[in-house]
Amino acid sequence: MTSKLVIVESPTKARTLSKILGRSYTIKASVGHVRDLPRSSFGVDIDKDFAPKYVVPQQKRKIISEIKKAASKAGSIYLATDPDREGEAISWHLVQGAKLDKDNIPIHRVVFHEITKEAVQEAFKNPRSIDMSLVNAQQARRIFDRLVGYKLSPLLWKKVQKGLSAGRVQSVAVRMIVDREQE
Repeated sequence: MTSKLVIVESPTKARTLSKILGRSYTIKASVGHVRDLPRSSFGVDIDKDFAPKYVVPQQKRKIISEIKKAASKAGSIYLATDPDREGEAISWHLVQGAKLDKDNIPIHRVVFHEITKEAVQEAFKNPRSIDMSLVNAQQARRIFDRLVGYKLSPLLWKKVQKGLSAGRVQSVAVRMIVDREQE
């Protein structure tokens, strides 16, 4: 019997789901994001509509390899990452990074807000596709953090303290946009 591959973010969630779903499911944990903007360079092509240049970090290559191997034996894939924009983006990055869509294996996105037998079973009865609006929202936040943080962090290192980051600027940026709009 061909197994169904389920990919979650957390190894703890993987163990819990394996008890709920049973042996016909293989469950792997991504342990968070599997792709990101490079640490050593800007990673955003401003001349090409701010296109991000994603890389698979060295510490995630083994996880990607394990997921690819499990996917090659699967009849279907279920992405069960967290039910927020970050989780949606992780699902998309899993598909892209592990090339899960290359073998025409059905890929489903399942979302549950509690890890109970009922909630998990209901999610698997009602799978959907990846919500690209959520993925794009997360990408926009990440790119914006890079645009501001990558340029501003070195200034913080000089003036305040080495190692500080000016990333995660979205709240401040939204406030500035609202203030400007109100003016």
